[in-house]
Amino acid sequence: MNLMPEFSHALIVCVSAIFTQNILLSYFLGLCPFIGCSKEIKSSVGLGAAVIFVMTCTCALNWLVYKYVLVRFGLEFFRFIMFIIIIAAFVQFVEMAIDRLSPPLYQRLGVFLPLITVNCAILGASLFMVIRDYSFIVTVGYGIGSGTGWFMAIVAMANIRSRLSNDSIPKGLQGAGITLIIVGIMALAFIGFTGVLAGR
Repeated sequence: MNLMPEFSHALIVCVSAIFTQNILLSYFLGLCPFIGCSKEIKSSVGLGAAVIFVMTCTCALNWLVYKYVLVRFGLEFFRFIMFIIIIAAFVQFVEMAIDRLSPPLYQRLGVFLPLITVNCAILGASLFMVIRDYSFIVTVGYGIGSGTGWFMAIVAMANIRSRLSNDSIPKGLQGAGITLIIVGIMALAFIGFTGVLAGR
């Protein structure tokens, strides 16, 4: 069996998920932790790395459960519950690992780490995988690409916010106002990649 076309498709989908179909800046999924944790670069890198790991692993596991359990027994309507259970279990694992390996990062992330469980970007990636009928290899590529795209967006936002001085921002736009304006400008920049690579 020649797997090269599958790997080629997975690579295209991965790159597309980073740029032209960025899950955060194109679909605006996962905005809550993105805005809440993008004040410091270190916490953004930590949370972004956790999102990559969780999204890749849960997409792969959700694909296996969906294809070999839910579809086989005609239980596709249970996919939302099953996907959330798998995501919650993985987030719990990541939370315990970060707490043991890097307590300062765990303290900085605070409530936003367990909130990965209800991060709609994680669930959205699994649902897109089902809607688009990806194979397992392409699903893994999509999980890596979507997580990497989210990671790039939050690190870029943290860099921008760390360089902004409140003195140069009008009082009415300080805080959430200027943050949402920056998100909109970043989204426009990523939309500029549309048409360059369309991986669906």
